[in-house]
Amino acid sequence: MKRTVILSLFMMLAAYSASAQMTIAAKDATKHIGETVVITDKVYGTKLFDNTNMTLLDLGGSHPNQYLTVVINGADRAKFKDKPEEYYKGATVSVTGKIIDYKGKPEIIITDPKDLKKIEQK
Repeated sequence: MKRTVILSLFMMLAAYSASAQMTIAAKDATKHIGETVVITDKVYGTKLFDNTNMTLLDLGGSHPNQYLTVVINGADRAKFKDKPEEYYKGATVSVTGKIIDYKGKPEIIITDPKDLKKIEQK
């Protein structure tokens, strides 16, 4: 009985730890490819591709020197209340997602607006 309780507690702790998301600096994104993280940084540049409606947000620096690119695919763009390339430009944002490598640069693809939040500066 005691063993079962200890095993159950250990499994619950392991599940909680696995679901917790790490907060990192945008400049460290390349060290965390494949991990789900939270990154807060300034959006230095944005780009909308008219032919696909894909939106790119450059965090931590202007293209091509950004630390991280946030990608909003055209199909997901309609989920956003405001035009992302205008609403987030120059703002500090918090983005949650899995970092992937795209041609040697880290990026996070956002499919839900709740994963990208504008941080109000005081």
